[in-house]
Amino acid sequence: MCLNLKTGKMEWQRAAQRARRTKSQGTNTPVSPSPVTDGRNVYVFFEDFGLVSYAPDGSERWRQPLGPFNNPYGMAASPILSDGKVIQRCDQDTNSFLIALDAKDGHVLWKTERPEATHGFSTPAIYGSSKAPAQVIVSGSYQVAAYAVDTGEKLWWVHGMAWQAKSVPVVDGDIVYVHSWMASTAELGLQNVPSFAEVLKQYDANHDGKIARDEVPDAEMKKLWFLFDLDQDGYMNEREWNIHRSRGTAGNGLFAIRAGGKCDVTDTHVVWRFEKSLPNIPSPILYKGVMYVLREGGILTALDPKSDPILKQGRLEGALDPSLRIARRR
Repeated sequence: MCLNLKTGKMEWQRAAQRARRTKSQGTNTPVSPSPVTDGRNVYVFFEDFGLVSYAPDGSERWRQPLGPFNNPYGMAASPILSDGKVIQRCDQDTNSFLIALDAKDGHVLWKTERPEATHGFSTPAIYGSSKAPAQVIVSGSYQVAAYAVDTGEKLWWVHGMAWQAKSVPVVDGDIVYVHSWMASTAELGLQNVPSFAEVLKQYDANHDGKIARDEVPDAEMKKLWFLFDLDQDGYMNEREWNIHRSRGTAGNGLFAIRAGGKCDVTDTHVVWRFEKSLPNIPSPILYKGVMYVLREGGILTALDPKSDPILKQGRLEGALDPSLRIARRR
């Protein structure tokens, strides 16, 4: 919908016919991805269709179908613009990718597979400097990675992040701030996870080289089976089990990373890491030399972005803990 900025009057409304209807999760809906504009044209990502561009008068400029997607909670990353390209992150439990389309006509310029990534929701950010061409910063499963805007080549990455990425990276000069959070390892049954070979010996009753849901002894894993059977074929194969094991070594954190370098720069480019009072979804913001992090329930933390010590922390006045809100509703 296009609204007149002065009067609020609707100028035009357009719809993309949905080719399918994806199952969504309560806090994530088909309108989670935000439109992006170059100041004239607008670019929209519809999970059940793909990317569409509209002109100022509402006429459709082009469309590029994408999907269907294998994401148990639905898609949420918004499209971004850089150097005449519309860039869309499409992380899912199988066949994740990053894609760039020509903003003029919508044809695909490049598509880079992300085999290490499972479902995620973070909108990418753009990093650029006088020393290097523009880069797409993608916060994903267990790592943040930078890709060349021109070619889609994966340039550098840092690992050690949480399994699910939801918040948007913040770029300040040559420093990238990335936050990710996941449920505790105990909640997901991730403590002391054995190797796939060991699991097969113990639980593969029919010796088919896979683990079925009824062969799993852990009740919590059975309950959350959709998070482990990534291709939804009813079994866990070696790839899926190894991704499951990786969750046990990942951790929550707000990272300050010096951008640049080549390949794995985890040991050389992480400036600091903060692990206390972190939110699940909200993105950090940087304002006048202070980093602010808002945790669900209304806990606001102010950090020194140069060295990470807490400057101040407190509960926002009038904020309610989500559990209290649910209790009152009941």
